[in-house]
Amino acid sequence: MSCHTAETQAVILAAGLGTRLGRPLPKSQTRLRDGRTIMEQQVENLRTVLGEEVPITVVVGFKATVIMEARPDVLFAYNELFDSTNTSKSLLRALETSHRGGVLWMNGDVVFDPRILQHVQPWIERDETFVCVNTAAVAEEEVKYTVDAEGFVRELSKSVVGGLGEAVGINYVSAADKQALVEELRACADTDYFERGLETAIARRGVRVVPIDISQFDVVEVDFEEDLQRADRIEVEHLRMDAPLHAR
Repeated sequence: MSCHTAETQAVILAAGLGTRLGRPLPKSQTRLRDGRTIMEQQVENLRTVLGEEVPITVVVGFKATVIMEARPDVLFAYNELFDSTNTSKSLLRALETSHRGGVLWMNGDVVFDPRILQHVQPWIERDETFVCVNTAAVAEEEVKYTVDAEGFVRELSKSVVGGLGEAVGINYVSAADKQALVEELRACADTDYFERGLETAIARRGVRVVPIDISQFDVVEVDFEEDLQRADRIEVEHLRMDAPLHAR
């Protein structure tokens, strides 16, 4: 079951060096136990849930041609400053080249149960800005969040104290909020993560970001070898989506 509107588009941020994993190729090209690369499972998940026709833009940088040759079926944006900038500038490049409408984006190292995308479809259909969060874990080195009195995200960074959970690297910006986020990403320091742009868009421009709890689903950001081992333990049948899914 897919849910794609003419204006839905997806972005994968895959420009980084991925030095912590210690592999010669970009992290997105790391092979999982089922034989697919991380990017292959991401693209398959996106197309299975959002529709075969959903436009997917991959932001490349480090060894860009490796990714481009592996995925001739997607669009690309190039962050030529990949070795000196962070995800704020890669997301900026993607949003500046996006067409009208909201954008679903994810980090290029996220291995996830595709049912997450099905779970967030109602927010996409309503065109509401959101971040996916895991409330079952709050690790010190991860991006954490707090909420305001209405339940919208207030703080979003690795330095948050008293975080309610972790951001997992799958997010959506509405058509109405996209320009505000673009302007805040432009104002970010080169070394900022994109979460900084979201945080300042909330504080300075009144953007309302819904934290969507996806704790019931498997998701792993692959930074280290042990993360890759965890990713490989995600049930292959969930990733393959062999069984028909029903809207939640």
